[in-house]
Amino acid sequence: MAFVEPIVLSQRGLQLVPLGLEHEEGLRAAAADGELWNIRVTSVPEPENTRAYIEQALQMRKDGNRLAFAVLDAASGSVLGSTSYHDIVPAVRRLEIGYTWYAKRCQRTHVNTACKLMLMTHAFEQLQAALVGWRTDNYNFASQKAIERLGARKDGVLRHHALRRDGTVRDTVMYSMTAGEWPEVKAQLLYLLDRPRES
Repeated sequence: MAFVEPIVLSQRGLQLVPLGLEHEEGLRAAAADGELWNIRVTSVPEPENTRAYIEQALQMRKDGNRLAFAVLDAASGSVLGSTSYHDIVPAVRRLEIGYTWYAKRCQRTHVNTACKLMLMTHAFEQLQAALVGWRTDNYNFASQKAIERLGARKDGVLRHHALRRDGTVRDTVMYSMTAGEWPEVKAQLLYLLDRPRES
């Protein structure tokens, strides 16, 4: 059995289901909410590239490098965005969470925290991961803040590390969390999700 197998995760009105070609139309609509592909520091697919985005994710799953999920509203089944386990290293029980984006209407809601809680719970408690990592563009300050709010620790910056869609080369900010840090982080995330929201 592989370290990471396709699975459906459900919680707080959301479902994470393995991304497939059946999600193409919904994924395109989610990306269109805010024209997210125009944001320079993200990997959101342009409308015409949605199918290729899914096909690449499926190939990476076949290769054992990535398990991409469609994020669904459990009640309506509508696609809200996508997130993934990636850079999966079974030998040291390490994986990363990334390729994450949501329709604009879902940003600054409970969606990201709830999805990360599901992914981290599964990684640490079912997969027995020793470490979960994150990476983001050095200019994606919103992503850095979101990762830090989860309780991850900044490991450092990989300079001149990866191409952006516009052809420039980014520095990559790396974060991680160990299995030993998880119980306290989980308690904090549950607190954040369960506290009354300010209106």
